[in-house]
Amino acid sequence: MYTMTLNNVIFIEQYPKLDLHGYDRETARVAVLDFIKENKKLRQEIFVIIHGIGSGVLRETVKQVLSHDRQVLEFKTYYYNNGCTIVRISLENMIKK
Repeated sequence: MYTMTLNNVIFIEQYPKLDLHGYDRETARVAVLDFIKENKKLRQEIFVIIHGIGSGVLRETVKQVLSHDRQVLEFKTYYYNNGCTIVRISLENMIKK
């Protein structure tokens, strides 16, 4: 069985995108969490978060949210645009303890 990894992603046009331009830190945090839930419901394993380059506040917020979410399997800055982060989530149902 072939498992898609973020290293195989070259073109991001076909993936869902969340654009955080103009968001503040807290609004971006909530939007990212909601976007993860939405993509899990839609069974979309890979998606893109556009945070821009700017001062790096949004990029750090995105990184922090993704690194603390157990549904996120991997994420990385898009090779061709460091204002975007590509994310891969687990589509398995999480067992709550």
